[in-house]
Amino acid sequence: MSLKDVFKQQSKGMEALATTGVIGMHMVSGPLVGFAIGYGLDSWLGTGPWLKLVFLVLGIIAGFKNVYEDTQALLRKMAREDERRRAEALAAVPAGGTQKAKPAVPDRIATACAAETAAISRKDAGKAPAAHLRNGTDQDGRQGDETAGGPDRTDEKC
Repeated sequence: MSLKDVFKQQSKGMEALATTGVIGMHMVSGPLVGFAIGYGLDSWLGTGPWLKLVFLVLGIIAGFKNVYEDTQALLRKMAREDERRRAEALAAVPAGGTQKAKPAVPDRIATACAAETAAISRKDAGKAPAAHLRNGTDQDGRQGDETAGGPDRTDEKC
């Protein structure tokens, strides 16, 4: 890792800290400013606590609105960064696809699933068992424990 990468990581951390601080400041500053405006108007106009309460509520609403906008902007920024990372990852993969993808399931389970699928296909004269598995019935229309891949199946196979 180069020194440039270290500084880039630190700047990202500082940026996240600054964004969090701004969100917190919006949450506090809105009600404080609203209360201060209400207090000033109440003392100037002699209206009692009513303008303080009205402007406090307006300040709270403004604070939440600012927090919402900041959060939405942060989520959009995170989505753009994720897209950029995905694009970089796709660009790093060779065009020929020479990298071997790690299987999603262990080899022994994949082998057992392939054997079971082949046996079902031979039994159904080449018909795919997917329709039976999707609707939760076996090839004979039964439901329950006998269903291949049904909801009651608890073993480690397909």
